[in-house]
Amino acid sequence: MKRSELLFTAIKPPFDYSALIAAAIVAYSLRYLPSVQSIRPVAFDLSFSDYFSLSLVIAVGWIIIFALTGLYSVSGFKKVREELARVFVASSAGLALILAVMVFSRYLFDSRFIILTAWALAIIFVSVERLIIQFIKRQSYRFGFGVHRVAIIGDDTVAAHLVAEFTDNPTLGYRVVEKIVDLNQAALDRLIEMAKADAIDEVIQIRPNLNAERTIELIDFCQDYHLDFKYCADLLGTQLINLDVTTYGGMPIVEVMRTRLSGWGRIYKRIFDLIGSTLLIIILSPVMLIAAVAVKLGSAGSVFFCYQRIGQNGKPFTYFKFRSMIQDAHKFRFDPEFVAKHENVRDGTPMMKFKDDPRITPVGKFIRRFSIDELPELFLVFIGKMSLVGPRPHEVEEVDKYQRHHKKVLSIKPGITGLAQVSGRSDLNFEEEVKLDTYYIDNWSMGLDLQILIKTPLAVFKRRRTD
Repeated sequence: MKRSELLFTAIKPPFDYSALIAAAIVAYSLRYLPSVQSIRPVAFDLSFSDYFSLSLVIAVGWIIIFALTGLYSVSGFKKVREELARVFVASSAGLALILAVMVFSRYLFDSRFIILTAWALAIIFVSVERLIIQFIKRQSYRFGFGVHRVAIIGDDTVAAHLVAEFTDNPTLGYRVVEKIVDLNQAALDRLIEMAKADAIDEVIQIRPNLNAERTIELIDFCQDYHLDFKYCADLLGTQLINLDVTTYGGMPIVEVMRTRLSGWGRIYKRIFDLIGSTLLIIILSPVMLIAAVAVKLGSAGSVFFCYQRIGQNGKPFTYFKFRSMIQDAHKFRFDPEFVAKHENVRDGTPMMKFKDDPRITPVGKFIRRFSIDELPELFLVFIGKMSLVGPRPHEVEEVDKYQRHHKKVLSIKPGITGLAQVSGRSDLNFEEEVKLDTYYIDNWSMGLDLQILIKTPLAVFKRRRTD
């Protein structure tokens, strides 16, 4: 899912809330117009401050109703009339909520005029706001912002119709960058080149065109290069479990979801990361300051160890933490003489971890023991390169040795802690770690994140076999 789509989804709740408050204020103002009072004089005493405070609370209830009616869903392309119909239904449900509160709490609101006017204005204001957002979104597609670059695999009337649909309607947000008739090795090589050049975002397969073996090969390709995979299928042959179905031009397009961490899940997790990392940076700043001074005084070299590691979707980023080894220790990792002299406790895996590693400084041993060396990663979480919870980020040389099933851990942001870390830390072998990280990706929830974060301090203080 494109970041622009997440942005347009994330701004809807605050914009809707603002529109509801504006509707409430205008309704109150209309009631006190002289022309309205001449028809029906004001016979109640309702201060604006009390009314405004009540409106702020009621608007929150309306936003919850909007969410329950699917107005903040991120899946699929919504037609304008469908979205406006939902706004009407949700606003009417909000009106029913107010009336129910009045009945069951015996709190009689002072003006039926304000209630009904606010309801009507809420429908109008939210609808106009949604139309503006939809217009801006579609215009951004027209100018190429946030457009899905698609490769279509197939050569029949369905494929031709889909290409025409995307070409004739650029505001759908899809641009066909490649059309492949037969998925042979040359075509697959072409797709690989495009994926490496970041020239493609997703692949749509027209079902009648490929056999099962080729389809599996295509899905593997999309997993390897972190592309979205969709296929056009008849609904009778489609089991709608962990799939997302969208209709374009009267044809069902089914997306195989790579992870549950999509849509609002990504938004929730990012907000949680921002708040959590900010609080932890403030709370742990004295510890980080002391650690930085200790590292600097403990041995020659810089305070931080900086190196390229692989992040979400296989993209490298500059990783840093407190230096716990001698200066330039990293070059010894691939020195055959050094490797031959020291036992690699992760032997047989892409990772290297040496027993009784002589490169570790005295200060480094202490800060590693309590994971203090990893505290600067909180800044990477804050800027969005990492998450509080997720698979650990591995180095470029390690990821180059990944087998196909290992690469799934690259589908989300790496984390400071994760399910593998609270389930055994470095006592786990690499395959066990990958299995736990894969389970986390497939079964992500905010509740699971909270459980992992709560267990992390206990895991840090628990002594490991490799300590």
